Amino acid sequence: MEARIPAHIEVSGLIRAVEAEGGFGTVLSKGERDAGTIMLVLLENGGNARIYERMPQIDGTRLWQCTKKHETSEDPAESLDLRLAFSAYLERRGEQDRDLWIVELDVAKPERFIGLGV
Repeated sequence: MEARIPAHIEVSGLIRAVEAEGGFGTVLSKGERDAGTIMLVLLENGGNARIYERMPQIDGTRLWQCTKKHETSEDPAESLDLRLAFSAYLERRGEQDRDLWIVELDVAKPERFIGLGV
């Protein structure tokens, strides 16, 4: 079994690291203090939103994977629908897992903070 950092410490560390690079981080929803799972909403200059969650792998590890991207549209009405769908996804995930932390990080190349060189 792999040692796990308590969720509140990992979240705090992510936010501090992002802010040290001139970005912005905030907790949208607090989960279970120690064993809660973490979902990240990653943005760059307030746009290009995507959601990353740790997904179980065959070998028992959990790796960060993009589970949702905020699509954009030139049509204002369609763009609003897409924003609402993205927000609804966040809300549904929070309702499904009361231990879930939802954390927003807005910084250049945010995937680097979770070990992904996207």
